[in-house]
Amino acid sequence: MSTTSTEAIHQGSGAPAMPQPRVTEFAARSIGGGAALTVGLAGVLGGVGLVIAGGITASGGSAGAGVALSVAGVLVVVASVIAMTGLNMVAPGEARVVQLFGRYRGTVRADGLRWVNPFATRRPISTRVRNHETAVLKVNDAYGNPIELAAVVVWRVEDTAQAMFEVDDFEQFVSTQTEAAVRHIAIEYPYDAHEEGGLSLRGDAEEITEKLAAELHARVEAAGVRIIESRFTHLAYAPEIASAMLQRQQAGAMVAARRQIVDGAVGMVEAALDRISERDIVDLDPERKAAMVSNLMVVLCGDRSAQPVVNTGTLYQ
Repeated sequence: MSTTSTEAIHQGSGAPAMPQPRVTEFAARSIGGGAALTVGLAGVLGGVGLVIAGGITASGGSAGAGVALSVAGVLVVVASVIAMTGLNMVAPGEARVVQLFGRYRGTVRADGLRWVNPFATRRPISTRVRNHETAVLKVNDAYGNPIELAAVVVWRVEDTAQAMFEVDDFEQFVSTQTEAAVRHIAIEYPYDAHEEGGLSLRGDAEEITEKLAAELHARVEAAGVRIIESRFTHLAYAPEIASAMLQRQQAGAMVAARRQIVDGAVGMVEAALDRISERDIVDLDPERKAAMVSNLMVVLCGDRSAQPVVNTGTLYQ
């Protein structure tokens, strides 16, 4: 990723600007392990043969030549054994970070048996996809309400050199930065938005998740780690205010339901008056219309069954 795009992510997500990496991954010089193993075994056998030949030569009367052959055979065996210590078994989803006298000399990613400089150190590092799930964190949202939340992050090592040399422990680094990003996102947005069109943790999960992924990427990029996916796995009010917030949500739901009932009742009353007027069933003056509207609204909006009253007098008594 370019420096410009990285800075844009930092500015957009509010994540701290990480330093530029001092070392990046490149392929180490290595050869096929099969050929190296064959050469090494041939060297061991050749060295043993020289030692045997030296012994035969020495017993034949040429002691100096025999000793020379024996010494050469021992040196060949030792050199072959040392050379074969450069063999490495690299499993799929794994890499070897090669260092020679402290300097980074590349990374071996090709799986199978590979050979590198036997004097170099080869540190294994996993490039498989991993999961990290945070503990349930208790923080205050944008409105100051205590909430609990947890997240799971799917990640993998993208640059082995940065993961090995830019941070002390890249796994701990990912864990700490994930928790910091989750806390930062939680305090930036409310659990429930009170104003129209505002983002909230509960109501806009997809948008908040994208912002969390962007901030995580900006935070762990210095460690050579790529974030594949991030999701909230737990989101709730803290126990001390959960009951109060539940009452608030229930009140909001009740108000919304009553509003819908009233809207429907007004439409039904309007339709009833129009039908009566169209069919000329009865001539309703304003006072009788008001009484009819009042009765219908009580019947339609009441939460109990209406009790009919039989009027044996006139409409006005």
